[in-house]
Amino acid sequence: MQEIPIKKILAKLAIIFLLYIALLFGSAGTFRWPEARVYLIMQFSFSIVLVTWLKKNNPDLLKERMIFLKKSAKSWDKVIVLLSIPVSIALFIISGLDAIRYQCSEISFVIKIIGFASIVASFFLIFSVMRENTYLSRIVEIQRDRGHKVITTGPYAYVRHPMYVGVIVWFFCLPPALGSHYALIPSVLLTLLIIIRTSLEDKTLQKELAGYEEYSKKVKYRLFPGVW
Repeated sequence: MQEIPIKKILAKLAIIFLLYIALLFGSAGTFRWPEARVYLIMQFSFSIVLVTWLKKNNPDLLKERMIFLKKSAKSWDKVIVLLSIPVSIALFIISGLDAIRYQCSEISFVIKIIGFASIVASFFLIFSVMRENTYLSRIVEIQRDRGHKVITTGPYAYVRHPMYVGVIVWFFCLPPALGSHYALIPSVLLTLLIIIRTSLEDKTLQKELAGYEEYSKKVKYRLFPGVW
């Protein structure tokens, strides 16, 4: 698989972060929002570290992660991915409107610190998942051309979809870190979309990926140990 030029990677990251800046500070109506600046620095730093590591150690996975949505994606997967876009945008906009422009929520400094610490924890989990699973495409698919096989080590020894766990933690910790209660509404909606996707993805893997059914009997829980 041909490597992606570093300029293309940096250009895509720049576009994403300009969008984050526009959504957060545009909805807030000011750049005087320390929590948003801290979050953007954290997110940008993590993205640079992750991309650098992937480019050096797993360029094939980096190329897969750079593709947002493939034509070959299953119809239900396309619907879920496309639905998640406006809800994700709403999370950032509501955070700015609530925490800064209208100041509807009052969140203590301690809760904000816990929120940021939990976001860092989610970053570590996401990185460990990507380090362990070289088949971690953005869409649900069996990558037969890459010799797709079941991953059972690292976080996959505890739950079958640890990447989604990290994303859910991020969804729920970002609003309080930024200072918003109301932004938890889109967080809940995004989590519901993830739960639906997890269920459908799990059924697909059991039908199409050799060895996954046996793995699911050993690791019983999809997302939440002891729950589901």
